[in-house]
Amino acid sequence: MPDLSGFRPGMFNNLKDDLPAGLVVFLVALPLCLGIALASGAPLFSGVIAGIIGGLLVALLSGSEISVSGPAAGLAVIVATAIQNFGSFRVFLLAVAISGVIQLALGFLGAGVIGNYVPNAVIKGMLAAIGVVIILKQIPHALGRDQNFEGDFDFFFEMDKKSNTLTDIVSAVYTASPAAVIITTVSLAILLLWEKPFLQRHKIFKLVPGALVVVILGILLNETFRHFSNDFFLRVEDGHMVTLPVSSGLSGFLQQFTFPDWSALTNKQVYITALTLAIVGSIESLLSLEAADKLDPLRRISSTNKELKAQGVGNLLSGLVGGLPITAVIVRSTANVYAGARTRLSALVHGFLLVICVLFIPNLLNRIPLCSLAAILFVIGYKLTKPALYRKMYQVGLDQFLPFIITVLAIVFTDLLTGVLIGIVFGVFFVIRTNHHSALTLVNQENYYMIRFNKDVSFVNKTELKDKLSRVPSNSNLIIDGTKASFIDNDIYDVITDFLESARYSKINVELKHFESKAQSYRRRNLDGKLQKAIAG
Repeated sequence: MPDLSGFRPGMFNNLKDDLPAGLVVFLVALPLCLGIALASGAPLFSGVIAGIIGGLLVALLSGSEISVSGPAAGLAVIVATAIQNFGSFRVFLLAVAISGVIQLALGFLGAGVIGNYVPNAVIKGMLAAIGVVIILKQIPHALGRDQNFEGDFDFFFEMDKKSNTLTDIVSAVYTASPAAVIITTVSLAILLLWEKPFLQRHKIFKLVPGALVVVILGILLNETFRHFSNDFFLRVEDGHMVTLPVSSGLSGFLQQFTFPDWSALTNKQVYITALTLAIVGSIESLLSLEAADKLDPLRRISSTNKELKAQGVGNLLSGLVGGLPITAVIVRSTANVYAGARTRLSALVHGFLLVICVLFIPNLLNRIPLCSLAAILFVIGYKLTKPALYRKMYQVGLDQFLPFIITVLAIVFTDLLTGVLIGIVFGVFFVIRTNHHSALTLVNQENYYMIRFNKDVSFVNKTELKDKLSRVPSNSNLIIDGTKASFIDNDIYDVITDFLESARYSKINVELKHFESKAQSYRRRNLDGKLQKAIAG
């Protein structure tokens, strides 16, 4: 567990934790912003714009203290398809801006509550799966194979459906770059040693993030390889480095901004795309927010509606100035938490660093090897999917473990949203199954029977109720006790009404106990005389 003894509420009261965390998030976010833009078929700088807006504006307005927003890989396919169909990036930007307005409306309408209906086992499975995917996706980068874009979460590559995560790893092993392997190995060793207690006792190791040391060392090692050999180093032109497409200075920075094509306001396809972006982006943001709350060492509860409003404002601005769609992103949020973030200041720091470094040192950023960043992501991925988590979920019971592990496998072998939806289906099934088996009890003594409702009952308990009613023999007395149920679904009343009809012929005397206050809404519509009589006793 992290040391929270020095935590003080307030955005500027935890600088020693939030500043280094913001630096780590910046190092992770930069290649992700560029990679997602590349996968989306959009200008590379559009990903940086989205990262800056997510880091500055959305972080300030967010419903969470530790969530980090930016361009999301989950929207890359939607973005690429839309740009291709429109034939214009500027028309697509109009759809992004409109999607922000829709998200704002969703926030004001209270749609954020949707995130609260995802089972905890599915959220934990999502986090564990993201850890697995991060590790699997970074293995090729660690070995010097940088064919797939940073931030990709799909099992099958969009650019080549014949390739997938596992075949990419196999190819990386056969084509491993010695320079990349050395940089990765040294970087991993430093990161693992940096967190050891005997080093953390010294102030310098607490103040300086290991990730920064790894990035600087990666640059120095690769430049050393370049100096001593013409072949034994990683080249920018081969895609082995961060590739930031901007010249230093304010003029070069401002030239990268693009504005929407307002003439497309009459194009109905723009509104369809905007609605799609708003719905998918909102779901991904809410899932990421739930996951971030699970990771937050302070266990703060984030405002989901406030988050939707923040994402809406962010997407509105991003669309207006040339950025990709923005969501809360779990990889960056995870990096933020594990780097020691305490407040939203860390996300703001990451946004400021994106601006400053893009303005003044883009050439230095373009010397960062992707294998150095792979080592950082390896450590983050492992912390998300430690073996101890799987043991703990198994010990809780199959009703929790099965939705958890199904979510993990579904995300790893499909993509994030598809995997979560599969996990939710199984999670809901097991919730229904658990409630189904504990809602009703049947007891009897001689010719007297009682069916007791142990909790609220709904349509999911119909099968069990019918089964228990069928066990009551002819010529007997039956009490159906609703004392412990504060709500009884109309479907249950229908089953009981049908049973009362058949009980006349089986000579079963039925009394409903403590049903009176729970039958009012049903009675106003279709409560018949037999049911009223049974309730009255």
